[in-house]
Amino acid sequence: MQTVAILDFETTGLSPAQGDRATEIAVILWREGQIVDRYQSLMNAGRRIPSDVAALTGITNDMIASAPPVAQVMREAAAFVGNCPVVAHNAGFDKRFWQAELAMLGSRADHAFACTMLSARRLYPHAPNHRLSGLAQMLQLPQTGRAHRAMVDAEMTVHLWHRMHDDITRNYGLKRVDHALMSRVQVTSKDKVPTLLRSLAQAR
Repeated sequence: MQTVAILDFETTGLSPAQGDRATEIAVILWREGQIVDRYQSLMNAGRRIPSDVAALTGITNDMIASAPPVAQVMREAAAFVGNCPVVAHNAGFDKRFWQAELAMLGSRADHAFACTMLSARRLYPHAPNHRLSGLAQMLQLPQTGRAHRAMVDAEMTVHLWHRMHDDITRNYGLKRVDHALMSRVQVTSKDKVPTLLRSLAQAR
C-alpha cells in the first residue's frame, strides 16, 4: 500500500528566490483512500508578512512572532514526510519552498512531487478554472474552513486527489491508481490522457 504526503505551504510571497519564506505548513498522510496522520505548524523565519498576504491568509506577524523557529518545524515536517512521494496543488510553488527551506538546513529534499492542478487540467479540461477552490466547487468537494490556511488547503487537496482516483477507476477500470500514474497523467497532453488510461487498464 502506497502512502503519499499531501502538503501545503503558506508563505510571505511567491518566490524563495526573491527572499520569501514559509510561514505555515500542513502535511496529511494518505493511504488507500484514508487519512492516516497529519502535521501542521506555523513557523517563524524572521521575515515580515506583507499586509496583503496577511489579509489573504489570516496569518499575522503577531502569530508568527510566537511560532516555533522555521528550522524546528521543517525538520519535523521532513521527518513526518519521510520517504513518501509528495502531492500538492500547484506543486511547483510548494516544491520550491520545500526545497529552499530544507536546503538551508542541509537536509535532503529530492522527493517526487505530483501536482493535482496539472492532473485536473487533463482530467477535467472543461472546468471553469483549475484553482483549488474552483475545482472544489465544481466537484462539490467537502470544504472544512477558510482557504489559504495550510491545513484547510491540504485537506481540500486530499479530497481532490481522492476524487481523481475514483473518477479514473470508474471511467477507465483502473484499480491501481498511484503517485507514478498521476505523475504520468500530469505530463500527458489532455487529448491523449484517455488513450493512456485505457491502454494501462488493458495492460493490467
